[in-house]
Amino acid sequence: MQVANALRAAILTKVFKAGDKLPSRAELAKKYDVAPMTVQSALRELRDEGLIVSRQGSGVFVRERTERPVGLRPHIERAFEADHVTIDFSGFSGETLHGVIQEPLDKIRIGRLTPETIHVRILVPDPTVPWSVPCTVDDHADSPAFRDRAADIMRRHTLAIVDNVTELAALGLVKEATAEVRVHRAAPLFKLYLINNNEAFFGFYPVREHVLTLDGQPQAIYDLMGKDAILFHHSTTDDDTSTGSQYVEQAHTWFNSIWDTIATGRK
Repeated sequence: MQVANALRAAILTKVFKAGDKLPSRAELAKKYDVAPMTVQSALRELRDEGLIVSRQGSGVFVRERTERPVGLRPHIERAFEADHVTIDFSGFSGETLHGVIQEPLDKIRIGRLTPETIHVRILVPDPTVPWSVPCTVDDHADSPAFRDRAADIMRRHTLAIVDNVTELAALGLVKEATAEVRVHRAAPLFKLYLINNNEAFFGFYPVREHVLTLDGQPQAIYDLMGKDAILFHHSTTDDDTSTGSQYVEQAHTWFNSIWDTIATGRK
């Protein structure tokens, strides 16, 4: 894990740039004072994350583009290894965040992770006002019954995140732990995760038609499909003019602008 973390950090901070060949397994084993099999396991993990690619007879190379579709879970889990954890989320319900945050929170409860502070902010749409999407298929109208259903989903996941995070401080496991939810009136056409001020994950919500049972009746809805959203990863580097650094900075600026202006307390 330590070898994988070191190599991942070197790739994301552009110590190893896109297209660079990594040192051989033997060289890496000597550098990190581990067995070659340990290096092989670390490289397998990075390959599964899409950071590197093996070329037969040539070696292991950093993928040409690291701002790519990725899995969120390993990055969220690794974020909790830091002393100070910050996670900002903007999207539809927080369901995915609720799922991926559980394992690192459990590790804190049993003492395997020991961050000093945790701060989580969640932006979701206001379910008490009409939405432009999701909407009915027939006339593209707002569906109060659908919003009621969505509100239940939002409350279940966002309140669970708030309770689980703040409980850590109440138990004395973390010096400071806060989680806050705010709502806004804009339709959530994308999801955004900002992690520890140095990583951003962005994905568009595809709109799909499907039939739901609302108030005991089937209704065709154009819905936002969060599970179909491919996430793209951007990270800061030592060069504050790089695309990754600028993307993360602008994503934070956007999030804070919504949080500090049109977003209000949870409803």
